[in-house]
Amino acid sequence: MRCSEEWGERTRRHQETLRQELLADQTRPIVERKQQKPVLPNRLNNKGSVEKEKEDFQKTMENAAAVYRQMLPSLLNDLSKIRDPRQPGKVKHKITVLMAYGIATFVFLIDSRREANRVMNSITFENLKAIFPELETLPHADTLARLLEKMDVRQIQDCMITLLKDLIRRKKFQNYLVHHQLLIAIDGTQKFYRYYQWDPKESGLVRHVGKEGEEQHYVYVLESVIVLSNGITLPFYSEFLTAKDMPADSENNTGETLKQDCERTAFRRLAEKIKKNFRNTSITILADGLYACGPVLQICNRYHWGFLINLKPKALPSVWDEALSLMLLEKGNRLRAQWGNRMQDYLWANGIEYEYRDGNSYVPHILRLNVALCHETWTEEHPRSTGETEQCETWYSWLSSTPLNRDNVFERCTKMARFRWKIENGILTEKHQGYSYEHCFSYTWNAMEGYHYLMKIGHLLNVLAVNSELLHDQVEDLGIRGFIQKIWTICHTTFLDMERIQSAVASLKQWRLVPAA
Repeated sequence: MRCSEEWGERTRRHQETLRQELLADQTRPIVERKQQKPVLPNRLNNKGSVEKEKEDFQKTMENAAAVYRQMLPSLLNDLSKIRDPRQPGKVKHKITVLMAYGIATFVFLIDSRREANRVMNSITFENLKAIFPELETLPHADTLARLLEKMDVRQIQDCMITLLKDLIRRKKFQNYLVHHQLLIAIDGTQKFYRYYQWDPKESGLVRHVGKEGEEQHYVYVLESVIVLSNGITLPFYSEFLTAKDMPADSENNTGETLKQDCERTAFRRLAEKIKKNFRNTSITILADGLYACGPVLQICNRYHWGFLINLKPKALPSVWDEALSLMLLEKGNRLRAQWGNRMQDYLWANGIEYEYRDGNSYVPHILRLNVALCHETWTEEHPRSTGETEQCETWYSWLSSTPLNRDNVFERCTKMARFRWKIENGILTEKHQGYSYEHCFSYTWNAMEGYHYLMKIGHLLNVLAVNSELLHDQVEDLGIRGFIQKIWTICHTTFLDMERIQSAVASLKQWRLVPAA
């Protein structure tokens, strides 16, 4: 305990010394532009007449159908190849119909099976066929649930990955990569919990809460996203943490329960899937401080992946201590940058040796790590509360797979490592902006997992659509949720000219994302 306190005091002293040096430094900063968040216009949505409003609805639906149909045919074709477990003689709705129906409910942010049954009327169904021609019949929401209970739902995610691989192969994201690197951010999150084991065949993780230690069953998912250079976030793999992934000897000789499945164990499984499907792709992993550990770093090195991982002092104390010492000595490893209204001072130390042992070998692994620190200062004004101006400052720190220098430290730290926050924004979007992430949709584990993958596909299609050139102007005016709501309103209330929509779909030969700023 005393050694730990001495180490903590020493690191605080070194960090304070660095802080005082940086505050006293009068070096002129390099100036970097910070991308501003778009602001929705505050104006009356009035087209002038009913006829102009109808024409606007028709044109909007034509453009939307043209964009969505760029991705849907190949995706639904792959989904149709999944083995149908139902009895052929009793099938009323083809598997393609049910998959299209499930994706459509998430594309239009319908938050439950009961709601889907309520809002799908004849007008809506006919208009939806402009985007989803595969909807030959209108199924009941419970029919999809029964199919998902029995089919291999993980193949649904595989079909989404196939779509992403095809888009990468067609170089749709070529202009949005950082040094030709595919940035993959990972993070874990809770999906939902119950105070009982809701599916006796499958089980999520278990914890005990409250003073009485009440047993709580919860579903936890390791999520990953692809982050593009302009901030677009594309849903990627989801890895569920389940009781079946625990070690076979889940109890030791004393009867004590061993540690349950965790994010790091799930990361190993996730990494295997990514490597299998993206074998020749240059990848950089973005992760929080939980992944600053030997096994995760060793996996990245084995697969020849880059990484930028948040570093907390107590995660790798020997690395942190040596990094601070080198930063005090190597005065040349510093860079000052002005990023928007924030002043940043970067410090870095390269080639720090880190030794660790895993549970399967007595031979230590030696890794060479690079550490970057960023001291950031800015001014916060509070005109509506105290009326005062506050001077703020904070520290950021990362582990980098690539040695750092004055030419790459800003880009790797600010334009790559900070994009890890995009996955948190994406999870919050799915939880609170209509995708019903925390709704289970079914109390059968297999169906619940299947709905999760359909939700990811719906989110992916929406991200690709609202960031397309053809729809970008309307999205800027209405916002993402406002635009999706407008499409749903059109489907729900308007009689459309299907021939014009089919002509618009046929005329769009190529789909493009909005050009990078």
